[in-house]
Amino acid sequence: MRAAPRGFSGRLSVVGPTLFSMTDKSGNSVTGMTTTAALRGAVETYWAAAEARDWGAFGATLAEDVVYELPQTRERIRGKERYLRFNEEYPGDWHVRVERIVADAEGRQAAARTGFTVTGEQEGEPDEELDAIHFFTFDEAGLITGVTDFWPESYEPPAGREHLVERY
Repeated sequence: MRAAPRGFSGRLSVVGPTLFSMTDKSGNSVTGMTTTAALRGAVETYWAAAEARDWGAFGATLAEDVVYELPQTRERIRGKERYLRFNEEYPGDWHVRVERIVADAEGRQAAARTGFTVTGEQEGEPDEELDAIHFFTFDEAGLITGVTDFWPESYEPPAGREHLVERY
């Protein structure tokens, strides 16, 4: 049993992966609240399923009307079936490392920072290391309704600030 939100007196029980149900003192049900930990868990499940290439589990995290956007290439994919296919057909051997997840239950949103290793396509070609930032939105059932991915490219910093920064 989880702790009820501050100021609430009643009974609290888990309904699904991201929702809980509350019953007030009169026995009236109060549903539809999403916890921060549950949103974080949904994003963790999304990435674990992607890494495992478990497209059934991956799809279970998505709403039917999910929208995926890549602002840098101005691409948009609408719908669960098309987004699943996009991921299933993505070329190459890649692996993801989740570095950080931040979730906001009140706004039903989360963000993740990940690192990807993409294996070179030709023998002897070095692996490519990529960083990415992902923004997620959720519906009241805790399913992902939106994913916006940013894939920033590394670059050399401008000269003149070496005395202020360290490189990693």
